[in-house]
Amino acid sequence: MNTDAQIASHLLRSRLGKICVAITGSTHEEMIAKATEALKETNFIEFRLDYLPKPLAALPRLKQFLLENTAATAIATCRCEENGGKFHGSNNAALEVLFKAAEAGFQIVDIELESIEKLPKNTLTRLREAGAAVIISWHDFHATKDLDGVYKRILPFKPDFIKIVPTARTLSDNLTLMRFLERVEDQANDNVVAICMGEAGIISRVLGLRAGSAFTFAAANAGEETAPGQIAARTLIETYRIDQVDNATKVYGVAGNPLSSSLSPLMMNTAFRRETVNAVYLALQTSKVDDLFKLMREIPIQGLSVTMPLKQDVMPLLERTDPLSAKIGAVNTITRLPDGKFYGFNTDVAGIVGPLERRLSLKDAKVLVLGAGGVARAAVFGCRDKGAEVWVLNRTNETAHKLARQSGAKTMRRDQLAKTTFDVIINATSVGMAGAGKNAPAAILQPNEIRARLVFDLVYNPIETPLLRMARQKGIPVITGVEMFVQQGARQFEIWTGKPAPEEEMLRVVLHSLRQNAEGAESALPVGKVEILPPPQAAQPEPVIKEEPKITTVIKQAPVKAAPVKPAPTPAAKATPAKPSPVKVAVKVTAKVTPKAPAKKAAPPKKAVAAKKPAAKPARKTVVKVVASKSKAKTGSRK
Repeated sequence: MNTDAQIASHLLRSRLGKICVAITGSTHEEMIAKATEALKETNFIEFRLDYLPKPLAALPRLKQFLLENTAATAIATCRCEENGGKFHGSNNAALEVLFKAAEAGFQIVDIELESIEKLPKNTLTRLREAGAAVIISWHDFHATKDLDGVYKRILPFKPDFIKIVPTARTLSDNLTLMRFLERVEDQANDNVVAICMGEAGIISRVLGLRAGSAFTFAAANAGEETAPGQIAARTLIETYRIDQVDNATKVYGVAGNPLSSSLSPLMMNTAFRRETVNAVYLALQTSKVDDLFKLMREIPIQGLSVTMPLKQDVMPLLERTDPLSAKIGAVNTITRLPDGKFYGFNTDVAGIVGPLERRLSLKDAKVLVLGAGGVARAAVFGCRDKGAEVWVLNRTNETAHKLARQSGAKTMRRDQLAKTTFDVIINATSVGMAGAGKNAPAAILQPNEIRARLVFDLVYNPIETPLLRMARQKGIPVITGVEMFVQQGARQFEIWTGKPAPEEEMLRVVLHSLRQNAEGAESALPVGKVEILPPPQAAQPEPVIKEEPKITTVIKQAPVKAAPVKPAPTPAAKATPAKPSPVKVAVKVTAKVTPKAPAKKAAPPKKAVAAKKPAAKPARKTVVKVVASKSKAKTGSRK
């Protein structure tokens, strides 16, 4: 590369943003419309010309677009099918498209390493003479292997940018990529772009920039990804706040499989932004605990939400757990304390028992728990601890019997359901969850098997699961999984940050996202309120479900401190009011109209309770205590 070319390349790099938005479309009109929207977020865009049936015919109109948007920096890509693209022609035909694109005003062209190795040696010189800088890119759609070897293959061509994109099959593959970036950072002169494709590679798309990648790629919109695991530009900017991620940013995440439909990153990143915490929360898709903990130690990751199938598997790798988690045998929360060790907690119990106790007394209640995994264990032990009589139904009888023995519960056979009545049925399986897979059953129970006064589905996505829909049709009141999801997440936030969680905002964004994705009339409910059918009017023996038209819960949350603290006082003792302002979560109950009992109008929501006014009911206070000996870290809660 001559001196003039070096100067031009340096000037070009100085105007590039951190996010390049990939533009696709079957017509140039569609591409231009998407590019116009993308320019509202960033001035850096990539036109995937190989998506067009006749890319050469579209170039005159794209040239006009670039003339009208001089602030934009545009990459032209025409990837052949043999290299993972959609262009049906030969390497020479693709090169002709790139020449014409450079002449049309595209500042950068992207050509595959496999193509450039087959083309004449003066190809890069000709492309630069046509007016464009050159990216030489390499993709592996199967694995992450010898990245240094690929880098050495590209170097002799002296391109303006080197793009290396393997596929992450494990979370550890992200470490391989980031170590590679650190190795070449000094010699690469900020011209290397490196990303891992795949669901397991999402972490590289957010943290790759601080590891040394020149920029990253994003989809124009969700569903328009040009590579597996690609994130929408707005999500990168608004949810992950990628422009603000630096070396001081703490990393948290949710670990499990599957995670494609998880709203934990949206909810937690919203909470971090609202409370001005310099942190980012990522989806870490894996089913292997060894792989997960290797990543946790080396990134390092400060805290983790644990979901299926890892809630029990992570226990042996934790230095300590609180007594509740040890009793249950499963955790959903991990935190790294200042000593560098990992401590486990279980906030699922509070997320399950809390919503139930706001509606009925669990003492002597008959509860059926469907499932025997990590969250099912939290439900069983939590309800048993409150004095409920609990039955466990699981597809594997041996697992159900083991859980029943450990918790003092009983087991239930499927053929007994239609003849047995419960106060509460809790679904603690993934049946009904969005993204559960094509082979997953549509519903966990049949309508004739739902014999209960209250149904609680811990699946939160979608809001209206098949189980809840059947319960509503039978006139049975329900609790959606959203309530449990937000409650357990709020407790995690407080454990990690020591700050009261912004529960109202967390609930708002979760409901808004679910309703955006939902189909049908049920998605039209107002944001910020959960609709729950009232209990049956017929008199029944205790426990009695409360029939209030509106339930207002005021929660006071004490900050979590790293140093040991004394346990919260017992309910009989006089409690000192917590300093943080109370958080009000209003739950709207809409009465179901019957011919004999017309529905009453719901009272308007009460105004937020002032910080200095005492709550109508004793406030729940969560305190985390960590002591030196094993299994002594405590999480206590009381109302």
